[in-house]
Amino acid sequence: MNRLLLLVDGSSYLYRAYHALPDLRNAEGEPTGAIYGFLNMLHRLEKDYPTAYVACIFDAKGKTFRNDLYQEYKANRSAMPDDLARQTGPIHELVKMLGWPILSIEGIEADDVIGTLVSIAKRKGFDTVVSTGDKDMSQLVRDCVTLVNTMNNEIMDEEGVMRKFGVPPDRIVDYLSLVGDTSDNIPGVNKVGPKTAVKWLTQYGSLDAIIENAVNIKGTVGDNLRESLEWLPQARQLITIRTDCDLSGQFKSIEETLVKNSEDVSGLRKAYERYGFKNWLRELNARHQEKETKGQIDLFGEPGTKPEKFVAKQEYETVLTEEQFEKWLNLIDQAPLTSLDTETTSLDSMTARLVGISLSVKPGFAAYIPLAHHPIEVAKQLPLDHVLKKLKSWLENPAKKKVGQNLKYDSHIFANYHIHLQGIAHDTLLESYVLESHRRHDMDSLSERLLDYKPISYEEICGKGASQIGFDQIELDCATRYAAEDADITFQLHENMWPRIEKNEGLRFIYEKIEIPVSLVLQKMERNGVLIDPDLLLGQSSELALKIDELEKKAYSVAEQSFNLNSPKQLAEILFDKLGLPLVKKTPSGAPSTSEEVLEKLALDYPLPKIILDFRGMAKLKSTYTDKLPRMINPETGRVHTNYAQAVAVTGRLASNDPNLQNIPVKTEEGRRIREAFIAPAGCYIVSADYSQIELRIMAHLSDDPGLLKAFREGQDVHKATASEIFDIAPLEVTPEQRRYAKVINFGLIYGMSAFGVASNLGISRTDAKNYIDRYFRRYPGVAEYMDAIRQTAREQGYVETVFGRRLWLPEINSPNGPRRQAAERAAINAPMQGTAADIIKLSMIAVNDWIENEQLESKLIMQVHDELVLEVPDKELERVRKRLPELMGQVASLKVPLIADVGFGKNWEEAH
Repeated sequence: MNRLLLLVDGSSYLYRAYHALPDLRNAEGEPTGAIYGFLNMLHRLEKDYPTAYVACIFDAKGKTFRNDLYQEYKANRSAMPDDLARQTGPIHELVKMLGWPILSIEGIEADDVIGTLVSIAKRKGFDTVVSTGDKDMSQLVRDCVTLVNTMNNEIMDEEGVMRKFGVPPDRIVDYLSLVGDTSDNIPGVNKVGPKTAVKWLTQYGSLDAIIENAVNIKGTVGDNLRESLEWLPQARQLITIRTDCDLSGQFKSIEETLVKNSEDVSGLRKAYERYGFKNWLRELNARHQEKETKGQIDLFGEPGTKPEKFVAKQEYETVLTEEQFEKWLNLIDQAPLTSLDTETTSLDSMTARLVGISLSVKPGFAAYIPLAHHPIEVAKQLPLDHVLKKLKSWLENPAKKKVGQNLKYDSHIFANYHIHLQGIAHDTLLESYVLESHRRHDMDSLSERLLDYKPISYEEICGKGASQIGFDQIELDCATRYAAEDADITFQLHENMWPRIEKNEGLRFIYEKIEIPVSLVLQKMERNGVLIDPDLLLGQSSELALKIDELEKKAYSVAEQSFNLNSPKQLAEILFDKLGLPLVKKTPSGAPSTSEEVLEKLALDYPLPKIILDFRGMAKLKSTYTDKLPRMINPETGRVHTNYAQAVAVTGRLASNDPNLQNIPVKTEEGRRIREAFIAPAGCYIVSADYSQIELRIMAHLSDDPGLLKAFREGQDVHKATASEIFDIAPLEVTPEQRRYAKVINFGLIYGMSAFGVASNLGISRTDAKNYIDRYFRRYPGVAEYMDAIRQTAREQGYVETVFGRRLWLPEINSPNGPRRQAAERAAINAPMQGTAADIIKLSMIAVNDWIENEQLESKLIMQVHDELVLEVPDKELERVRKRLPELMGQVASLKVPLIADVGFGKNWEEAH
């Protein structure tokens, strides 16, 4: 049986690792993305191809024979980015620490070193796996040589090379000589691409045979081939990887030199700590059975902050007797703060049933009260009704402070048993969200990040996929370890995060005055649900089915054939091959794109793309809303209950799901009709209160621009006012088209839209768009100054803030990757406005809910959609609510311009607009 040699084309992976990952940095601000990507690739290779014989090969500095042969060889390559150059040294060091021999031989290119090692390995009876991303390595593939690309999981043997290139490995050199190798600046035959090269090699067999038959090849490509006859031998020499380099003096034998060394544990530990690679540090320590050490991480933007150590001394108790239960009732009654968690039968909070309750009153000390585990355990458990009856007074006592991870969910669970959970003082999900909205906020991620501890996962105890069992089937000892640990970790996470929030006035306001109270309002809204008319929706569904069928037939008629409108491949063939429409964009795989963005551009000039857009829109309405919503009516309440995810959008916006009530399209008649199915019960109205142009008002406040402030303070039509300014005409002379232009510019600029974006939206030239934007900034100089200042602030501190102090993190703001950095700069401009708008609508929800409760009204909040609140209001309270709503919503923030909320009402949601 052959032995295995694993070779890594290090030079190839340096750039790939650098460009594949975001701009990761450690606590000291050092770039780490390329280091992480490179090492991650090595770890995967070691796992997938375990062997004692390995090597990582890098290019050495200086010229090789190819530079002497062709002066333009690799002349197109730009200098290595500074951030990558800073990481190459550490990569070399870490590779050595992992025990990998490194080869970097002066005067010999890495490809040739690899080619020679492959040849030596074959003679010595080794199979070889070469890890690389370079296509020219395909020429080395044989029955004993395989290529792998860990960046895209591609594996290439001889058949794989044939499938990818259309020629066998022994013809790759000929193939590349014809098509050229742009990465190395080696030209091929002009206008000869892969298809022509494969065709010729299939017909003639080799490059030499093609050269011999050049006189017989007709057309322009034949002329181009004949012009390249003198160059082709040189191209082949440049492309051919040498397998006979003199490596004498570099190593005694392949067995001695390329054997993997033992890890430098001490060196790796220090490096992993320095670069913040916590998971690898933990795995390293576990392998060597040594006590874990603390690694520095970039925590909440505070360089040098170290994670707290998880209190590993675990005193976890399974509460099975009345004596134990009484002990814990006394403990939580006396505790200044108790961590509370529930285990349930489902993630659907409206229908889930309790399986058990876990409690913790201090780090390392927790209990699990099993209530509904499988029959074998029934006799051991305290009765559920008995436990809830005794816990009810504590659960409903606002003076007994509780902390949990997403207590909104637990509130629903207790509400299913007619218990109103009160005393919610803290929520670790929201603490994490307030501190770092751009990070993950689930308990397991927080524990690993902040406590340096990996909790027991649900899958570890319940299994995965189809074989997964419910928590109620878990043995009590195992259930206690999992559930009590959850309560314990939550307590410790709170102790880690709360001090950071407490000491920052802005963050504390966001947490205590917005996020915690709004979570209570959201729970009520979710519980209230929305009444819908299922018969109306089913009728609309039938109508949509007919329209979809008509659009399908219309598409067939325009295409002059039937095809699958849902197939991007078939649609692309119709649009670009048969109809010859211009190619707008390609997918990452190189296929013509048929995305909505592409179709919208094509629909301006061609009929079929518009038909496809209408077809897709109606099909989505039917599947997502008219078909689905009636099935989501809760049989007990007769209403639809959405879930408002509070810790998802980095700007602070809420997200609605199961079902998503925030994305019902309102620009089409069919979309607006869906809102007609959201109805008021008998004796009630639907009331809608929607902030008017709130983000533009926030821009006026933040930029302090005199022109914008004047327009809003005087109650002008701001789009008409903007049109008046940029077209230099009186407001009365502004046409609807000019107002539309101004509206696009007003909203486009606060989203960081470029001249290209404005031009695309308005269907005008980029020059005209730029002129309009320049004129806009001349008229509103405060806006331009604000944009420049906020970008600079973001670069300096890594985040921007809302008016109220919410931090909106921008990890890519200093990225060396241009597109990522530019996207972060656009976000830096818009995030304070979106985030402030999110804060304001949340403050409005709190104010409206408090008013309803204080006045003991029967009205209730039922939906929040973008900048709109939707209420269900009894007839007798309608005038009172209509009058008070705009006052409440206008008073939640003191901006330099008035906050205006437009209020409408009707028997359904659409009518309320």
